[in-house]
Amino acid sequence: MPLPKAELHLHIEGTLEPELAFELAERNGVRLPYADTEALRGAYRFDDLRSFLDLYYGLMAVLRTERDFEDLANAYLARAAAQGVRHAEIFFDPQAHLSRGVALGTVVEGLWRALERSEAVHGVSTQLIMCFLRDESAASALETLDAAKPYLHRITGVGLDSAEVGHPPVKFREVYEAAAALGLRRVAHAGEEGPPEYITEALDVLGAERIDHGLRCMEDPALVARLVRERVPLTLCPLSNVRLRAVDALAEHPLPAMLDAGLLCTVNSDDPAYFGGYAGDNFDAVRTALGLDEDRLRELARNSFTASFLEHDEERRARYLAEVEAYEFG
Repeated sequence: MPLPKAELHLHIEGTLEPELAFELAERNGVRLPYADTEALRGAYRFDDLRSFLDLYYGLMAVLRTERDFEDLANAYLARAAAQGVRHAEIFFDPQAHLSRGVALGTVVEGLWRALERSEAVHGVSTQLIMCFLRDESAASALETLDAAKPYLHRITGVGLDSAEVGHPPVKFREVYEAAAALGLRRVAHAGEEGPPEYITEALDVLGAERIDHGLRCMEDPALVARLVRERVPLTLCPLSNVRLRAVDALAEHPLPAMLDAGLLCTVNSDDPAYFGGYAGDNFDAVRTALGLDEDRLRELARNSFTASFLEHDEERRARYLAEVEAYEFG
């Protein structure tokens, strides 16, 4: 049985495995420009974030109906549960679907059909976080938030993702202020491609409660000290970092140094179908490549539940943390 953990940085669209992509393409009459699943899997090789995003958004064409989104979420939850995930806070990208004529209600209600049964079927509690595409306009983000108002009973928070460079957090000040006024939790990608200043801006301008990635904080000792002092969680994605060239090799990942500095780091899978591993795979990979001992792995698992948005259910959080403490490594 794998180490119990929460997954806090997971894009549901990034869990689209080639087999499911072809199944949905056939169901919806979508022609994919690949001969078969192996050819598509071969295309899951990227030079950088931009080349990844081009494929990522292109494949979304197969997602059309509530059933499609339900199947996508169910497939992820089954894999996540098998790798020890007990709680998942799942990102989705409404603008990427709205722009191709898929209604927001189709996305949210389709995902929810899987999420509402997740605990009974998979043993995984869930929350949903709606992300804004930072390479789209701030006005588009505001329109999306407005369109989401009928579905806020399904949505825990908002996030900010997609291509980081050239799109500083300040661009989205107004939509984050509006999200806060609606009682939504706030996270943001920062410090993956972008500079450490983007992390500071996400905290100070957007009121971000967690930083997704945040790798480049290590370039700014004062920022590291602040993140430690304020206990700001960082949702790291090691296999993703290697595939997108944020680090050259997993053995060079700064995770051990970040933990040694006292940062509240978590390990997550980001877009696992594309990056070669789900949450448990990421734990296994850093354990091997970075020589993390059982105490460090337990710390990472503990951090994941500590950093989760479970303030409404502290009894559940305590139960998950107890599972981590009781876990016996094989």
